[in-house]
Amino acid sequence: MPRYLVQISVELPAEMAEAERAELLARERVRGRELRDAGVIEDIWRLPGRLANVGIWRAASASKLDEAIASLPVWRWTQVEVTALADHYLTADPERGGSE
Repeated sequence: MPRYLVQISVELPAEMAEAERAELLARERVRGRELRDAGVIEDIWRLPGRLANVGIWRAASASKLDEAIASLPVWRWTQVEVTALADHYLTADPERGGSE
């Protein structure tokens, strides 16, 4: 299954009530765990000092990846950068279909 480098930055409105923000971020954590448990998010790292992360995501197609990202509760306040990844000859696994 194709892998993607996904960087997500979130900018919530300054006027968003604290209770609404807390509830939104709680729903985001739940959805993120669902995507992780389903194998869509393979690995993820927080970018300190801001509401942002970078991760390795798996999806059958770019359309499926888009659907997964758009399912995040914070979607409407995000900026997303996606880079498709391919095996490198130094790490390619011939048993996985990689080439040398």
